Amino acid sequence: MPIATVNPTTGTTLLTFDELDADGIELALAEAARTAASYRLTTFAERSALLLRAADLLEAEAEDIASTMTVEMGKPLAAARAEALKCVKAMRWYADRAESLLADERPADADVADAGAAAVRVSYRPIGVVLAVMPWNFPLWQVVRFAAPALMAGNVGLLKHSSNVPQTALYLGDLFERAGFPRGCFQTLLIGSAAVEAVLRDPRVAAATLTGSEPAGRAVASVAGDEVKKTVLELGGSDPYIVMPSADVARAARTAVTARVQNNGQSCIAAKRFIVHTDVYDEFARLFTEGMAALTVGDPMLASTDVGPLATEAGRADVEELVEDAVRHGAAVLCGGRRPPALPDGWFYEPTVLADVTPGMRIDLEETFGPVATLYRVGSLDEAVERANHTPFGLSSNVWTRDEAELERFARDLEAGGVFVNGMTASHPALPFGGVKRSGYGRELSGHGIREFCNITTVWRAADPH
Repeated sequence: MPIATVNPTTGTTLLTFDELDADGIELALAEAARTAASYRLTTFAERSALLLRAADLLEAEAEDIASTMTVEMGKPLAAARAEALKCVKAMRWYADRAESLLADERPADADVADAGAAAVRVSYRPIGVVLAVMPWNFPLWQVVRFAAPALMAGNVGLLKHSSNVPQTALYLGDLFERAGFPRGCFQTLLIGSAAVEAVLRDPRVAAATLTGSEPAGRAVASVAGDEVKKTVLELGGSDPYIVMPSADVARAARTAVTARVQNNGQSCIAAKRFIVHTDVYDEFARLFTEGMAALTVGDPMLASTDVGPLATEAGRADVEELVEDAVRHGAAVLCGGRRPPALPDGWFYEPTVLADVTPGMRIDLEETFGPVATLYRVGSLDEAVERANHTPFGLSSNVWTRDEAELERFARDLEAGGVFVNGMTASHPALPFGGVKRSGYGRELSGHGIREFCNITTVWRAADPH
């Protein structure tokens, strides 16, 4: 895949970039290693001042980088602006809290004595150079939610971004440099996927984090495992959205529309499978379908647009194949299901609702990365849980109920990294983020996220024999 900005609204290639050669990669690795040796010795106060400066710069430049993101991958401009400001919030959150999140821990006196020590502390130390392999769908947020905690922990970063968002990738490297971070602290590598293995195997790289597809995660995990290097993986999702009889059905249906088409439907944590109790199925299906059909598809630069194009032509083809397979095997199209006739250019696809989805259809098990929703009718809580867990993924989940017993059952039995009740899944700096099963492992954000790439060091001091 060439490293290029291709506007998905028009299909036009705007800019192309040369891939970094072997000599360029070596220079970046050497600089990262040199910087890591000194940057790890900086104080939290020094790192915080740098990250707050980066946050200020990003806030001032939010409109410009939002336009860049929209041009490169097609998200509505308002969503791109919100993404930039969310990154500002995360930077400030970690700048303010990293020192307390990574404070030394001291076991209880009784445990210290039992361990035969006069004193014990557990310290969090930076691991070194971390390679980040990041996707195009949230081209700023996905990177910042790794970079902010990693830099505050005293690590340095190498970014291999998706090849279709090179301008956003280069902006990130420039942002941290302009903020005053030491040269080599955060570098963007314009490289293709084929170059990742060699970078990850380099002994100067200590660990890797990847957000992306399951095949990409397998490839990185395999190499890292062979090298015995730590990884954090956030992979695909096919999140359930469960609506029970006690729910506010009208509000659940309105929120469901947003939950499905956020980021043009290209979000790992977008609700994708709508599992509705039979007592309220007909009402929910009607309201949800009406809401999806009423969305405006068009130029993402326009304020009137709800859903822009898919980011790549291949991505739209994947969505079309899943819908066509479902229809061929008996699924009913309640709305959408085609390219908008009025938008012949670009990679647009209509918001779509499919009913009568059954096992055996590809869309029943595969992740749909586009504005396509599947509806399921269930007759009980047990059936809802079974249907929700009937997927290889386990990123997040949404539950609509006013019944406390049902809520606790879902929280206990849903196989997911998050359970969001009477609302849609969202990421926030204070909340750990990640999944189970084929959605990956490890956590980003919160205290859990900043500790993922730290060496947890036990410091034990013997009691004085005298």
